[in-house]
Amino acid sequence: MKFIKITSLFLSLAAIQTLTAQENSENNYSNVWVADQGNGTYKNPVLYADYSDPDAIRVGDDYYMTASSFNCIPGLPVLHSKDLVNWKLIGHALSKQKPLDVYNKVQHGNGVWAPCIRFHKNEFYIYYPDPDFGIYVVKAKKAEGPWSEPVMVKEGKGLIDPTPLWDENGKAYLGYAFAGSRAGVKSVLMVCSMNPDGLSANNDDVMVIDGHLDEATIEGPKFYKRNGYYYIFAPAGGVATGWQTVMRSKNVFGPYEKRKVMDQGKTPVNGPHQGAWIQTQTGEDWFIHFQDQFAYGRVVHLQPMKWKNDWPVIGIDEDQNGTGEPVMVYKKPNVGKKIFPVATPPESDEFNSPKLGLQWQWHANPQITWGLPTSMGYYNLNCIPVPKEYNNLFDVPNLLLQKLPANEFTATTKITFNSRFDGEYMGLVIMGLDYSFLCLKQEEGKLFLSQKTALKADKKGIESESNRIAIKDRTLYLQVKVKAGGICNFFYSEDGQKFNPVGGSFTAREGKWIGAKIGFLALREGIINDAGSVGIDWFRINK
Repeated sequence: MKFIKITSLFLSLAAIQTLTAQENSENNYSNVWVADQGNGTYKNPVLYADYSDPDAIRVGDDYYMTASSFNCIPGLPVLHSKDLVNWKLIGHALSKQKPLDVYNKVQHGNGVWAPCIRFHKNEFYIYYPDPDFGIYVVKAKKAEGPWSEPVMVKEGKGLIDPTPLWDENGKAYLGYAFAGSRAGVKSVLMVCSMNPDGLSANNDDVMVIDGHLDEATIEGPKFYKRNGYYYIFAPAGGVATGWQTVMRSKNVFGPYEKRKVMDQGKTPVNGPHQGAWIQTQTGEDWFIHFQDQFAYGRVVHLQPMKWKNDWPVIGIDEDQNGTGEPVMVYKKPNVGKKIFPVATPPESDEFNSPKLGLQWQWHANPQITWGLPTSMGYYNLNCIPVPKEYNNLFDVPNLLLQKLPANEFTATTKITFNSRFDGEYMGLVIMGLDYSFLCLKQEEGKLFLSQKTALKADKKGIESESNRIAIKDRTLYLQVKVKAGGICNFFYSEDGQKFNPVGGSFTAREGKWIGAKIGFLALREGIINDAGSVGIDWFRINK
């Protein structure tokens, strides 16, 4: 069943591209988006994927980043870099979300909101909020894990965006914001004290800013201390349209003065905010933040940063007004060494290891029966019964998905559909509030391929279906081409060389607080004591 490398001197162009994608995957870099330009400069975004609400730190010569994961599991991705440009996904800090009775079901837009990663007394800490329950922390000796079970630091509905600070005198503090949808209060930031172990917060909360007048929707604080000032970096103005505000005070509880330090200006980078200040080993200052690109999610940018009169200026401040603008191309950070290998988060997967690649996530806490890793060179995805009161894929927890890797790419997969009963089906899907997928289904003992699409899936939109194509062979190649603007077209092939179109164009749309995702489904109608499955031989991202 495994792909066999062709040794003929007369490789087809398609085969060459496939091998290139496989080689790049094995070399740990993308075939469709690399920020490092190889000439001492980089281009933004440094991560053209949905690593929403990024936070980052330096520990010695290493940089670590985490991001929001919402309902997707495993959650709290942990990324590593040597130069702030080349990032590798090294693990996740959350294998399951609690309470289990809640997150064993799909909870779109809930779960892990903006986290904060810190290194204190030789341990990694990640503070993360669940807007329905409160603020949690997980700890680890190594960033790769294992990570501890979540501990509730501060309970409360609507508490979000935690950020800890350990002061030089041994005292600890916690900054946070409110989610208006849960708390009924928003656009304010709070600070309270914590026990020095960082595991429990106190009830001495103080509001340090009311943003209703000119910092609407201020949130996502990040706490720092420099030159005797306490700093709170906080985005305001909304995800897609806002700016970066910085507050400073000589007293941790304020009063704070504030200044806008970065906005979109004349650039194409909308809403540049919510991120992290990092200082390199050589003393350079940098800022990582996201840009909302809707169907592609919140992609990650890297900006130069300077201090002027104890105020940061992020990006390039050409008019010298103290408010910087984002850069699209810039020299790489000086980290004391000129060149590090190109690295990107994983995309393609040959399924040669008996475990899932780190790029794959489910839409809820996974169950062991959903998918079975094998030592036979493929991943076995079982046809699980659709949920009770099933309306469309928005209700389905067992979707095996990963982030879109670039604004333009082609995804191709080789599968074998081992259906056993009528009503079983599998698909290659682009998933979001709208979705579309290639559906291979068994009916009356025969296989049929079609495109199924649902608009406004979150509003119980009904699937439409293209004309069905009779399929003879259970082994099939499925493909989707994604163009700028999220325009998707689906194809299939019986030999891996000639691809035929299926259905029509589909425009990808974001999910609930996440970008659109790509991956697999395997489902069945009705419950039985056995199930068909799909063997996923490989999945490759190419240009």
